[in-house]
Amino acid sequence: MPAPEPFPGIETFPTPITVGVVADTHLSARAAARAGLPAPLVEGLRGVDLILHAGDVTSLEALALFEALAPVRAVYGNNEDAALHVRLPRIRYFRFGRFTAGLMHGHDVERMTARQAAEHTLSGRVDVAIFGHSHRPVCEWREGTLFFNPGSPTQKRWEPRYSYGIIRFTDPSSRSCGFFEP
Repeated sequence: MPAPEPFPGIETFPTPITVGVVADTHLSARAAARAGLPAPLVEGLRGVDLILHAGDVTSLEALALFEALAPVRAVYGNNEDAALHVRLPRIRYFRFGRFTAGLMHGHDVERMTARQAAEHTLSGRVDVAIFGHSHRPVCEWREGTLFFNPGSPTQKRWEPRYSYGIIRFTDPSSRSCGFFEP
């Protein structure tokens, strides 16, 4: 009998794969219908194989805008409407070739920042820990794990730029990330 999968419900994707990563888009149904996604973000995500959304999509209408570009996997954040909160999980796991990745928002671990929540929940368990919530871009290696927060393409808050990210997974031993401005 094979050993049980350490990540229940893990999805597996072949490599090479290019993954667009977004978080904290905060688009209500009305805003999604009126303005859509920023044109530079749409252009930057064109051609990705998959989009991972690290929470605060906010509405089904906004999720549909991303789904029109590529297959999407998302988790719920702290600002989702009721329909999304019921539909999306708190955390998701993926396998890209030999790499494992975890996706979470980072808002629901008591008394921790989003980064601390990602470290607490995912460090040592995955090769790539993807999180959102802070609107602050992060692409850092720590003890063999890549911690990645794409920032926000629509609400930069205190950051100098709007941002989203791209992660490329290739086998046998390469993963790289970068930020782009919409």
